[in-house]
Amino acid sequence: MPSNNPLPELGDPDLRSPRSYLRWLIGRQSSTLFLGVLWGCLWMASMGLTPFAIGRAIDAMSEKDTHQLLVWTGVIVGLALVTTAGSVLRHRCDTIGRLKANYLTFRLVAAQAARLGATLSKRISTGEVVAIGTSDISRIGALPGALARGIGSAVTVVLVAMVLLSTSVTLGLLVLIGVPVLLAGTGPLLRPLHKRIGSYRDLEGDLTNRAGDIVSGLRVLRGIGGEAAFGERYRKDSQRLREAGVHVAKVESVLPAAEVLLPGIFVVAVVWIGARLAVGGSLSAGELVAAYGYAAFLMLPMRTATSAVQSFVGADVAAQRVVRVLALEPDAGADLARADLSEAPDLYDADSGLRVRPGLMTAIAASTPEEGAEIAERLGRYAPGQVTIGDVPLDSLPLEQVRDLVLVARNDDTLFSGVLAEDLGGRSDQVRAQALHDANAEDIVEALPDGLASVVTEGGSAFSGGQQQRLRLARALAAQPRVLVLVDPTSAVDAHTESVIAERLHRSRAELTTVVVSNSPLLLDQADEVAYVEDGKVVATGTHRELATGASQYAALVMREET
Repeated sequence: MPSNNPLPELGDPDLRSPRSYLRWLIGRQSSTLFLGVLWGCLWMASMGLTPFAIGRAIDAMSEKDTHQLLVWTGVIVGLALVTTAGSVLRHRCDTIGRLKANYLTFRLVAAQAARLGATLSKRISTGEVVAIGTSDISRIGALPGALARGIGSAVTVVLVAMVLLSTSVTLGLLVLIGVPVLLAGTGPLLRPLHKRIGSYRDLEGDLTNRAGDIVSGLRVLRGIGGEAAFGERYRKDSQRLREAGVHVAKVESVLPAAEVLLPGIFVVAVVWIGARLAVGGSLSAGELVAAYGYAAFLMLPMRTATSAVQSFVGADVAAQRVVRVLALEPDAGADLARADLSEAPDLYDADSGLRVRPGLMTAIAASTPEEGAEIAERLGRYAPGQVTIGDVPLDSLPLEQVRDLVLVARNDDTLFSGVLAEDLGGRSDQVRAQALHDANAEDIVEALPDGLASVVTEGGSAFSGGQQQRLRLARALAAQPRVLVLVDPTSAVDAHTESVIAERLHRSRAELTTVVVSNSPLLLDQADEVAYVEDGKVVATGTHRELATGASQYAALVMREET
């Protein structure tokens, strides 16, 4: 792996467990974590030593020692300045660590999604992936800062105990023994918290997935009057998520209560023992005030440590979801050897009997839209099938080589948000312009205020259905694949536009292989060869005009559209 690549190899077995993933994430920013721990210790230790300095200043006042009073006053001011600087620098490292953890997680999941391709949607729901990019990423991002604060708290507790030991062995031992015991008292809450956060996270992914389904299918729902039914389902799922959130909050609310109650008991114990020692003459007035200050201060590191443990639980639950995605493997064939296909080979689908000859435009007219779409899926190896390219089985080739050879463009492909020129792709401006011309989409770009520099909204929602379809076609043509498979590329445009696209498509792909799945006579008439599919099998081949006069079933299917 190149040294300048911050990401591990995808599929690395070291990232198959949540703990190993979190260790890797922390290891990627060890320098930031070290500085965070350093500044965290400095910030908290300076606050922890402040009661000591105050106690010495009180003793100086009782002894009327002006020089010592000025010295310890200066120490108190110096500790305040160190506390301020440590707080700022610690927060800076906390922010950097959070952003870097978020970035690494997001980039790793995005790289895995690109690696899986079409496999991703078959193995895991869209809502699960979206939830990783929203709630999980924030829980994981909180881990570096929580770790730094937790270590700083532990160091400070030990430091305060050492100072107290120099003053009173009893108080020092009370801190060394009492703090771990009190923190252990919150342990029984962690397991149910982990379980409830996990259940909440599962429901959150399901609800996000349902919301995505409703939004993407809103037009269909309105067409069949299904908004109310799906809205009711969403409300029920939302209430289940709310109830799960309440269950999580019940445990989480006990932790802050424990963070106040347990240190409060500890403060009372330290003050009571310190007061008895002061009455017995073992402690001076200043040392008693300092002991109380230590006890009050120790509430902060104890609460910080408890909060850090809570962050660890949330990060562990989130990491389980991340490694679930990272553990997915693409379809078989990713590691196979590339085949030499320098010459233009033909494509053969044994399941349907379709043969696609190189350099020709082949149309598939199917008795049902599903049959044509299934053949297109097999040709692009998005669905299993007995497809050969030349004499080589398609499933024996590396997936990367298949994607380089065959491009399948569907009507549900997404127009991504961002600059339109980047979304269309293309090796050059000339290629992009030619693709827009062939898709008869030049008028769309001309109507935009900034042309190709205009920003496309997510899903191309600002464009009409026909405009989206033409832009998707232009993007597919700009890629210039050796084999282009188009599924109903003109179903949303008017007849005149469709006629222009059909003519330009045939001309632009004259020396390349093109497969068009459509029952449109305008497209079929431009095809070099038409395959009529019925019950999943090719039952007739020829030109559109030959089949329209000779195959009665084909004529009934296609001519009905003309009528």
